[in-house]
Amino acid sequence: MKETIGFIGLGSMGLAMATNLVKAGYKVRAWNRTAARGEPLSRLGATLVSRPEDVAEPGGLILSSLADDTALEEVIGNNEGLLRRLGQGGVHLSMSTVAPATSRRLAGGHARHGVTYLAAPVLGRPDAAAAGKLWIFVSGPAAAYERVRPVLRVLGQGDFHLGEDAGAANVAKLACNFLIASTIEALAEALTMAEKNGLARTTMADLAAGTIFNCPAYRNYGRLIAEGRYEPALFKLSLGLKDIRLVLQTADSSRTPMPLASLVHDHFLAALAKGRGDWDWTALAAEVSEDAGLPAPRPREQAG
Repeated sequence: MKETIGFIGLGSMGLAMATNLVKAGYKVRAWNRTAARGEPLSRLGATLVSRPEDVAEPGGLILSSLADDTALEEVIGNNEGLLRRLGQGGVHLSMSTVAPATSRRLAGGHARHGVTYLAAPVLGRPDAAAAGKLWIFVSGPAAAYERVRPVLRVLGQGDFHLGEDAGAANVAKLACNFLIASTIEALAEALTMAEKNGLARTTMADLAAGTIFNCPAYRNYGRLIAEGRYEPALFKLSLGLKDIRLVLQTADSSRTPMPLASLVHDHFLAALAKGRGDWDWTALAAEVSEDAGLPAPRPREQAG
């Protein structure tokens, strides 16, 4: 019989992952700060609880998908009741994108209660989460990783164990998010130059994605940027800014100059200052357009 899984955090990503676990036959006990978010999961047979500590079973497994370091620390890291209840042999699989230092600190705190912390940030948007097509980076003790692999196979199309250091998976995820943000910046600049020289943005995006840049990042983000479709957000710009801040924080702590990350950060910050935090993070391209004297689309112009 499959074990009961505790799940904390039912945002767009968390709800999709928890739903797939229920559909795969796992009993899921879930908590979310806004309880109404869990109603679709409840209709599928999951149990909703009123406190985060109530998701845990002694020696059991909990998953979390929380927005940032602060939420992860408040809801789980500082929740002595939850960690005591999970206790010896318990495993916490943390799927949030947070600083490597946060994961290392949490791993130490969990260990004092006999709980193993695994960092497991994911690559993929909500549509990939719903389809069970995430890529999952994992770091922490190998024995715990082997225990959770059946769960990872439900959630993703592939997983990678990056060693015992709890922060390693977060380093990998931040590096990948930096690459995506840099791709958005490069596409924005290339498509804007093309447009200002008489070549349609959609044509340039198709040329890039149909030749030597034929990969998901260039195909998907190129199309969104070319069409100026920044709403609805698949990944909010405010969260992109949070991740780039974590990239720069990690780079600073390891004395790694990242001048391109600084440029991307400033474009995200400018977009946030203009009220675009809830737009998709491809709206970084709006800053590039405006710097070139081109109008950026407004939300009401983004029908369809």
